[in-house]
Amino acid sequence: MTLPPWTQVLVAQLTTFGLKLLGAIVVWIIGRRLIALAVRLTMAAVRRQGIDETLVSYIGSALAILLDVVLVVAILGFFGVETTTFAALLAGIGIAIGTAWGGILSNLAAGVFLVGLRPFRVGHFVTAGGITGTVVEIGLLATVINTPDNIRTIVGNSKILADTIQNFSANPYRRVDLVAQLHHSVDPAAAIELLRQRLVRIPNVATEPAPQLEILEFTPAGPRLAVRPFCHNDAYWQVYFDTNRAIRETFSSAGYPVPEQLVSVRSATGTASP
Repeated sequence: MTLPPWTQVLVAQLTTFGLKLLGAIVVWIIGRRLIALAVRLTMAAVRRQGIDETLVSYIGSALAILLDVVLVVAILGFFGVETTTFAALLAGIGIAIGTAWGGILSNLAAGVFLVGLRPFRVGHFVTAGGITGTVVEIGLLATVINTPDNIRTIVGNSKILADTIQNFSANPYRRVDLVAQLHHSVDPAAAIELLRQRLVRIPNVATEPAPQLEILEFTPAGPRLAVRPFCHNDAYWQVYFDTNRAIRETFSSAGYPVPEQLVSVRSATGTASP
């Protein structure tokens, strides 16, 4: 039995389409396996460089998405679809998404730099993006910081990277800056020596470098001393409060008078009275 011409054409087209569809499925399966292999090899190579695991995962995901798009474009080209128009459409969509998600993308890019450059790590005490506290998490979009009053604060990575970063945990010690006010009648050298002997007994005060005690300035109430012990950042507040307590106890035990301002008032006759 001879089929009508239109039927023969339909069968031929369906056969051709079926073979192409089968070929596309095969290409998709093989392509996906090759993409998975390429991503695994790339991530393994990146891990060998000692890069942070968060950045490794990001690179693997980005590479997988890029190769999937290339595979889809190749399959469409296999079916005879004009891939140039499709590529232009993808570019347009990418520009639109980039414009709409500019803030998110800037945070993402900043997160990659933070993970790669490592200006701070989880557990460090920092000031970043105007927030001071302990770093809890460094994400690709935002960084989580616990402030000293135990408030969890989330800061966008782009704000952190655009601002000054202070890492208090990066160095082995930190200086505590305090002042001690003396009365006019107190000998500053004697007061400094008493404080020096008392400071070395405070727990966690570093012996190297040794505490710094010098006359900072002269005020109407008397000389003012700069009291600057050093300690590890973890003990900063303990040393801060203990040093304040030591200043008070040392001066009280020595019998130093309470600082007060002395003002001389001259009369019209030229005599001065306190």
